[in-house]
Amino acid sequence: MINKTDILEAYKFRHACKLFDTNKKVSDDDMNFILKTGMLSPSSFGFEPWHFVVVQDPELRNKLKESAWGATAKLDTASHFVLGLTMKSPLTKYDSSYIKEFMRDIQELPENVIEQKGSMYEAFQKSDFDLSDDRKLFDWASKQCYIPLANMMTSAAMIGIDSCPIEGFNQSVSEHILKENLGIDTNLFGLSYMVAFGYRVNEPREKTRRTLENVVTFI
Repeated sequence: MINKTDILEAYKFRHACKLFDTNKKVSDDDMNFILKTGMLSPSSFGFEPWHFVVVQDPELRNKLKESAWGATAKLDTASHFVLGLTMKSPLTKYDSSYIKEFMRDIQELPENVIEQKGSMYEAFQKSDFDLSDDRKLFDWASKQCYIPLANMMTSAAMIGIDSCPIEGFNQSVSEHILKENLGIDTNLFGLSYMVAFGYRVNEPREKTRRTLENVVTFI
C-alpha cells in the first residue's frame, strides 16, 4: 500500500498550473497511466458517461483559444491538453440503446439483471433525482465526468506531473469547433471541462485550505 504521507504530499504538490515548461513533455507511458486512472473512475450505475479527447494538434489548439479564454496560456504551453466530454440524453436516458448495450456487452450482465437494473435506473431518473429534461440529465452526467478529472489530476501529481482544470470557455462555441474540426456529434456529447498536463515553470505559493474541523462534522 502507498504511504499516507506520500499521498498527502501529492495533494499538496497539485495546484492549478497556469504556465507549463514547453521544453519538458509528459511521456506516452505517463500520459496513458493518467488516462487509465480516469478510465477506472467510478460513475453512477457504472455507466461511464464520458469520453476524453487529447488535443495535440497545434492548429486545433489555436482554434480552441478563440472561445477558451481561461486556457490560452495552457493551450500554448501544456504538454498534453484533454477535453472532457459528457454524454447527453440520447445516450444516458434510461431507455437508450447505449445503456442496454452497455449492460449487456460491457458489464456482461444476464438478461434478468439487465431488466432489474434498467428498472432501477428508470426509477432513479424519474423519481429519485428528477432528471426530467435533457439539461438536468446532462448536468447529472457531467458530475460523473468530474470524478475522472479529479482522479487524473491526482494520479498526475503522484508521479510529479502538473495539471490545470479549466472551465473558462464558451461551451456552445467550443462545441461548434469540436463538431466542425473533429466531427464530434454534439447531439450526443457536450464539453464539460478542459484539463492541461505538463511541468511547471514557476513554484506556486503554499496551499491554503480551511481546517478539517471547519469542513467536517462528526455526529
